[in-house]
Amino acid sequence: MSGSRFDPATLKFDANGLVPTIAQDAESGEVLMMAWMNATSLMQTLETGRVTYWSRSRQALWAKGETSGHIQELVELRIDCDRDCLLMKVRQTGPACHTNRRSCFYTLVDGGAETITSDPI
Repeated sequence: MSGSRFDPATLKFDANGLVPTIAQDAESGEVLMMAWMNATSLMQTLETGRVTYWSRSRQALWAKGETSGHIQELVELRIDCDRDCLLMKVRQTGPACHTNRRSCFYTLVDGGAETITSDPI
């Protein structure tokens, strides 16, 4: 299987220059989190192998784990069919969620009720 050179300009960034990015555990397949990337954070991720996002609240690049130590190492990058969403298969060190849970998706909605499905690590 051979491919062409990746050009981030072919992605469909939103009006703010961002693309939603899902982080998935490369081994278990568990969905860990969703965050935003811009072209700079994407290229930095590809160059370093350490996942870097764009923080909308800080308006700055955010290397996952830069303060917590809970880094994400890029294993594989995939682009969806519309080229407007990214999937990063990662090797996660520590919890992915800022609540200290393995995944940000710990709230289950079932029958109109919300249930917390996991405790902080």
